[in-house]
Amino acid sequence: MMTTTHAGMGATLGALLAPVAPELAAVAAFGGILGGVFPDLDVFFEHRKTLHYHDYYWAVAVIAGLVAVVWPTPWTVGLTAFFVSAGLHSVTDILGGGLGLRPWLADDERGVYSHREGRWIPPRRWVRYDGAPEELLPTVLFSAVPFLVFDGLLRALVVVGLVISMCYVALRKQLPDLYERYVA
Repeated sequence: MMTTTHAGMGATLGALLAPVAPELAAVAAFGGILGGVFPDLDVFFEHRKTLHYHDYYWAVAVIAGLVAVVWPTPWTVGLTAFFVSAGLHSVTDILGGGLGLRPWLADDERGVYSHREGRWIPPRRWVRYDGAPEELLPTVLFSAVPFLVFDGLLRALVVVGLVISMCYVALRKQLPDLYERYVA
């Protein structure tokens, strides 16, 4: 799935906090955005293995969440949102396509690496591949809630994420050819 979809999920986590703790909602949204983006930094190493922990982020999120309930500060709430969002990112990547250069060909069975089991979990392909046209719908939906709840920088980040998503979807199938021509 697209990094922007994961960031939108993280921002939505923060927006859901607005009715019960409006003073902490924005920091939770920022933490959620960062947690949604963080696992994809492993694209520079071994993608969906180095920083994708579909099982371990949740353990840290539960501990952070318990601390945040007892001691609700911007730091504890932001870190909780970060780890929940990173866990959500890692799990939802299993629902996407494989890691091949052209994942729409469904020729790669690596979804997300399970560190606990020491093996790759196969992709489910509910979203055929990152940047597939059907992925725009969840991206828009996950962006709508924080767009309506927040203003200022958070709203601007949501809009920028949507624009990046639309451009990526429009160009996605051309990227492997450009990569092979200019990078590889």
